[in-house]
Amino acid sequence: MGLVSELDPVAESAVRGLRAWCDGPESMRSFQNRLGYQVGKDNAEAIGDTLAQLCDLCFRHGRRPLARHHAACKCLGADESCFANFVAAAGEGAHEDAMLIAMLIVRPDFAPCMIGLAANLGAALRLTTLTPKTTHKTNNVINLH
Repeated sequence: MGLVSELDPVAESAVRGLRAWCDGPESMRSFQNRLGYQVGKDNAEAIGDTLAQLCDLCFRHGRRPLARHHAACKCLGADESCFANFVAAAGEGAHEDAMLIAMLIVRPDFAPCMIGLAANLGAALRLTTLTPKTTHKTNNVINLH
């Protein structure tokens, strides 16, 4: 067991999203609102939809019930870590690694169905970690006042 804060930003967002989904619609709206500040409302809703589909599949086709901590808990459980690493690996294009991890979460025959969703989610969460480009002042600007 570890701490959520020790995860890379994509994996941390995946855990926070999993917890929000488990806590219900109000928690998911709050999660999406936080993402909306970084990527805009439409993108945040798309991320939320993808997350919801992935979580639903994990829980409906899981090998066993996933254990999770409460939303505000600083601890990271083994199942949460597995989910986070699954999303991060798929988002980085490491599909074979993601497949192996997925088979720990869901039935092996169902794991291939989840790779595309996890890849989309991981890539989208990566966008939330990018900082906006800053504009640089050039030396050829004339200031009149």
